[in-house]
Amino acid sequence: MIQFHELRNGDIVLVEFDGQRNEGEVIGLDGAERKINVRVGEQDEFWYDPKDLFPIPLDEGQLMKLGFDKMALENGQVKYMRGPFRILLSKDGDFSHFEMWYREDRRHMTQPLSVHQLQNHYHQMTKIDLSRAGQPH
Repeated sequence: MIQFHELRNGDIVLVEFDGQRNEGEVIGLDGAERKINVRVGEQDEFWYDPKDLFPIPLDEGQLMKLGFDKMALENGQVKYMRGPFRILLSKDGDFSHFEMWYREDRRHMTQPLSVHQLQNHYHQMTKIDLSRAGQPH
């Protein structure tokens, strides 16, 4: 489950319906009803309760979908880049402890993030929405 206050329009989450989980994008929030409108696929839009939304663990595959480029460093570290935004893993594949920065704003993560949490950090730091590659930002 994802807490309602963690969500923003554009966040990518898993939604559960009839026992199946699918990726979708948050396209609306109703604070009074505490419902979240999520688009799954090209045209399917439904309103969900927070209990029906689940985080997507952040990993290299998700970063690639978000348009990041990967650079392996000689010391075993891995850097992911999207424009001037950077993520630095201390070792390849370890998303439980890493640094991210944009200009002077540097943040140290000491636990795994989900995709929507990264999207929210990215927006706080850059003032730009982080969406899937090929989609408008």
